[in-house]
Amino acid sequence: MIVVCAASGALGRLVVEELAKTGHQVVAAVRDPGRAVAGVEVRHGDYDDPASLRSALRGAERVLLISSPELAADRRVRQHRAVIEAATTNGVRAIAYTSFLGADRGGDGMNAAHHETERAVVESGIGYTLLRHPFYTDAFVNAGLAAVVAAGRLESATGGRGLNTALRADLAAAAATVLTSDDHLGRGYDLTGPLWTYPELAALLSEVSGKPVEYQEAEVGGGMGFLMGLAKAGALERQTDDLGGLLGRPPTSLRTAVERALR
Repeated sequence: MIVVCAASGALGRLVVEELAKTGHQVVAAVRDPGRAVAGVEVRHGDYDDPASLRSALRGAERVLLISSPELAADRRVRQHRAVIEAATTNGVRAIAYTSFLGADRGGDGMNAAHHETERAVVESGIGYTLLRHPFYTDAFVNAGLAAVVAAGRLESATGGRGLNTALRADLAAAAATVLTSDDHLGRGYDLTGPLWTYPELAALLSEVSGKPVEYQEAEVGGGMGFLMGLAKAGALERQTDDLGGLLGRPPTSLRTAVERALR
């Protein structure tokens, strides 16, 4: 039995869909059982309720620990440890954790909770796989680009530097791969999609839509501005072949992502 924690979230639902294709018994552990995940057994498993996690993981052979969206590192680690402890209590044989790129290199800033969780997973004695994710392409390439095409202008504050993002769907498929095989135990994978730039995105928007879209550098605020600042500093240009290796194919291209977003 494979239990997917936080299964009602965007990534969790995609992983459950992928696993359902494999014929394995899949259980969706969710904070709110009312948010049903179609086609599989649903159990109550709240990261802030250790007892519910122990119940949710009963009988599990493998578990996917999807990282909590909690921003406070101490609470986030506490939530993750509750899942790991529940897995240990239930004799789970293997656990996969959705970490973040660079978490193995240190525990500073946004990677503090991921770094500590990785250590906790390894030290648990359970067979493990660490899936270090990049930022999601979905945050940048989505249906909102229709408004960009209508305006004829795409703006960013990236300085034309590259982004190594990946689609949630590809990352979900990679998770399903490691959850259904022993070949990936004891491994850490640094997952990146094909490198792309905002000028390239503007050109693709023009080609796919048939309408001219110009690219301009401009100040961008908020969370997106923070991400673009990382890109401008060259922090999102790392590339590996790990994602393609797990998928058995190249990760989804920017063109395909744009075509889907504009449909």
